[in-house]
Amino acid sequence: MRLGAATAIALALAAPALPASAAEAVTPSAPPAATAPAPAPHTGLDRAALDRTLEELHDAGMYGAYSAVRNGAASWQGASGVADVRTGRATTPWLQHRTGSITKTFTATAVLQQAGKGRIDLDAPIGRYLPDLVAGERGRTITVRMLLNHTSGIADYASAIWRKPEDIETLRFHRWEPRELARLGLNMPPTGKPGEGHHYANTNYVIAGLLLREVTGRAPEKYITDHVIRKAGLRHTYFPRSARLHGPHSKMYEGLYGEFDPPRDFSVYDMSWAGTAGSLVSTMDDLNRFFRALLTGKLIGQAELREMQTTVPTGTPQVRYGLGLLSLDSTCGRFWGHDGLVAGSGTTSLSSPDGRRQLSLGTNLVRYYGIEADGTTPKQGPIDYAQYAHLSQALCGTPPTRSTSWRTATS
Repeated sequence: MRLGAATAIALALAAPALPASAAEAVTPSAPPAATAPAPAPHTGLDRAALDRTLEELHDAGMYGAYSAVRNGAASWQGASGVADVRTGRATTPWLQHRTGSITKTFTATAVLQQAGKGRIDLDAPIGRYLPDLVAGERGRTITVRMLLNHTSGIADYASAIWRKPEDIETLRFHRWEPRELARLGLNMPPTGKPGEGHHYANTNYVIAGLLLREVTGRAPEKYITDHVIRKAGLRHTYFPRSARLHGPHSKMYEGLYGEFDPPRDFSVYDMSWAGTAGSLVSTMDDLNRFFRALLTGKLIGQAELREMQTTVPTGTPQVRYGLGLLSLDSTCGRFWGHDGLVAGSGTTSLSSPDGRRQLSLGTNLVRYYGIEADGTTPKQGPIDYAQYAHLSQALCGTPPTRSTSWRTATS
């Protein structure tokens, strides 16, 4: 079971998938802008269509959703459904929300700030900075870059934490230390050789947080707050200090693929298990503001942004992963962003390269269907199709078709 890894999302706005080449290497490459699909023309926002598709998401079975969309100077925010199924309290567009693995983009931004100052070498072995944590051969061969693009081969500690469904409940208030989590992942069998392939793991970003602590001498959450969150002008984004969110928020319902029937509320949860890999709280408007600041060079220099957008293949041809940032080539252009999944909370945030066209969507019910016969692939259903329709409307200005889809790099 993987909590904290971003959800697999099939978007009907995506370019048709092509067979992955067997010879495709994990050598990082920054795809030239000329190779990106030409953006489809779209101006302004169809607010009525956005309202309708978000309401249809609730009609399809999603308890509640909240969304923020931008196209240049035009903006829209909307919400549908309920924030509490017991009381019927309605959602609003401004609810605070656990963003899961979108936290990784914030952490990577902080690391790249330090790289820009010459305090971190992206291609240096992590053992140079944390010799007591990542020792031996792995400490000498795993680089900072490999942590950030998930090619380190270090396993995800999450599978060592939650071994059975009830562990999610019994560990609700357990307090985890970052080094404890890192050692759990490091002590598991590697998922591959360093640099050999993209294997998504929260452990990489817990270690990245420990790297920030070592280099800055400050708690990584404090550094990210002061130098990323505040620098981006975000007003409702923070690392929680307790198991509770301190502002207006929805309940967060976890179905665990049918194990919890009815789904259980996990809006109160100690997020120390995710730390700098997935514990951040934000709003949809703040997420758009963050990615706009990042992609327009307000948080890191152009050289560091190029490093962040230097990507490796993920196994899904139209999706590549950079340094805490994924790229999606769709039928209406290339988008950059990330997605996130924690107990009861799903989030997607995508932006055009210039930060003008943006969508951030939060949902308060996750893992609502079962698993396919292969034992790993989540089943798709009406909720998913309705979600894709809203995403397609927001990003491309058009409704989707069922015949095309994509799956994120972090599934």
